[in-house]
Amino acid sequence: MVRAVRMSRLLPLAVAVALFGCPQQQKQKQDPTIIATVNGEVVGRAEFERLLAREAQAMEGTATRTPEQVEPFKQALLETMIERALLMQAARTANTVVTTEEVDRRVLALSSEYPAGTFDEALAKSQTSRAALTRSTREQLTIEKLLSEQVHARVAVTEEQIRSYYEEHTADFMEPEQVHAQQIVVKGLDEAKRIQQQLWQGKKFPDLARRYSLSPDARVGGDLGFFPRGTMPPAFDDVVFKLNVGGTSEVVSTEYGFHLFRVVEKKPARKRELNEVRNVIEEKLLVTLRAEAQKSYVAELRKKATVVINDQVLQSVSGRTVPAQSAEP
Repeated sequence: MVRAVRMSRLLPLAVAVALFGCPQQQKQKQDPTIIATVNGEVVGRAEFERLLAREAQAMEGTATRTPEQVEPFKQALLETMIERALLMQAARTANTVVTTEEVDRRVLALSSEYPAGTFDEALAKSQTSRAALTRSTREQLTIEKLLSEQVHARVAVTEEQIRSYYEEHTADFMEPEQVHAQQIVVKGLDEAKRIQQQLWQGKKFPDLARRYSLSPDARVGGDLGFFPRGTMPPAFDDVVFKLNVGGTSEVVSTEYGFHLFRVVEKKPARKRELNEVRNVIEEKLLVTLRAEAQKSYVAELRKKATVVINDQVLQSVSGRTVPAQSAEP
């Protein structure tokens, strides 16, 4: 069977989710080398099988599976290939192009993620040649530029949206109570008590920490900085959050030794001001709005498109064994 479809399906680039419209039956001679056509542009069986084999290898590390297991992969891959064809057609219409330098930079960035001398080996394992990688990279960059220029650039976040998000997500912007503390840590109880007596005599806590403390923070006067509950050992929290500012604790025994703590400053729990988080909110909303705009853009392309799917050819791609392919030239 051949399906001629004017589809209003929506599929993000990285996630293939089939949302099928109502097919119209159309008589057409079956070509065993063609899986589908997109506005007359061919989606070839050979390329489909090669990508399916690569996907199977990446997902499961084996080429053997049942027809039932491979069917979702087939449908998802077909949807991705159709969508990418539509986006490339839109890019040509919009005269969206990328330079060779841009492609080379992206390929170089990809190769730099691999240890020296292993990139070509990784390409071979994925049944991809350098030339094929360059072509697919050019296509990916073209699609990214198209979406950036035709979709993302037209999305803006309003002040009202920022304020609404701020008010509706109060918990996200709450800062817990924090304490700024110093500590002195020694091995023995008697030594800790002698240091405590020096503190009572007016010696400065940071000076004694630098002289006696075994903790790495001794070099900065035992300064632990600000911290909320739960980031230090419970024994620390139990003491310092009960002390007043300027107060020094009794000797505290922990698994690390014997401690003396001093509280320098406290910050009460508070809600961060809008101006402090405005940029964070705007960026978060931009991501969401751009994704929604991209879905709408692709949906419109799909609505206007004529896609013919050769069901018999698609079904003939084996689900029991995804064939191994030689590296693409």
